[in-house]
Amino acid sequence: CFREYFVHKFRAMLGKNRVIFPGEKVLLAVSGGPASSAMVRQVQEGLSREAAKRLRFVPGLVYVEEGAVRRQSPEQREQTLAQMETLLQATGFPYYLIHLEEALELPPSILQPGPERSGASGPSYKEAVDSFIQQQRQDGDSGTSLPAHSTQDRPAGPPATFRLPDAAQTQELLRAFEAAATATAREELLQMLRTHLIVQTARDRGYAKVMMGESLTRVAVKLLTNLSLGRGAFLAVDTGFTDQRHGDVMVVRPMRDYTAKEIAFYNRFFGVPTVIVPPLFTKHREKPSIHQLVERFLLGLQEEFPSTIST
Repeated sequence: CFREYFVHKFRAMLGKNRVIFPGEKVLLAVSGGPASSAMVRQVQEGLSREAAKRLRFVPGLVYVEEGAVRRQSPEQREQTLAQMETLLQATGFPYYLIHLEEALELPPSILQPGPERSGASGPSYKEAVDSFIQQQRQDGDSGTSLPAHSTQDRPAGPPATFRLPDAAQTQELLRAFEAAATATAREELLQMLRTHLIVQTARDRGYAKVMMGESLTRVAVKLLTNLSLGRGAFLAVDTGFTDQRHGDVMVVRPMRDYTAKEIAFYNRFFGVPTVIVPPLFTKHREKPSIHQLVERFLLGLQEEFPSTIST
């Protein structure tokens, strides 16, 4: 029953919002954590031929390696990368491994929203579905359970994949993080750089949509954190199902109806592999960040009042 309910909620979320068109390239942002790993499993199951209502988009995966700012040694970083590559390779989807240091080389144009692809002039969802079905009939219904271009998108062999950025780049990144005076500022900086990298990867590789694995718990924490940081005006795009601020790349959050507890049970029951990374480095005797305070506060309330997070 739990499995049926979990799968249905994911499909219903995508079906109800109708923003992902058939045959469209969608980039899944994977951190190795429970929510993004459960999201990848849902996409895998949805694309399998046994699925009742098969998903029709073409997925790719992206992982941003943040070992430098999490104070991991080069050996630990390589170990995490190896674990993540094994996890990503097992899906059979094309994948991209990116280092956080690469954010320092992003073009200034990343701050400008790109030209919107699916504005008023774009096809409607129904038209996109009809043309997709027509295309499939012409192709002899070959199916799109796996993208045909997965090999060329994949990085070259392991030696290139595990090469860590130069020490100078890592030092420059660490200097930027140390310049941020508080733990809250460092958390914000990390989130901003990570988002920019993922959006730029989507643009470079021709993906129109990006799926983030933010759970209901994470969205609730984000909502109160952003209010505390004076970002109330952006609540709708920061926590809603879609975020269209980037123009040509739309961010969607298909996991925003699942609590962290549901995801943990699902991963435990069905053996979904995850990779645990250490938290962001904080100085001794430093007050915790607003993000951590809000999280503790909400999770503490949730124990006594189970509807806290969803409310």
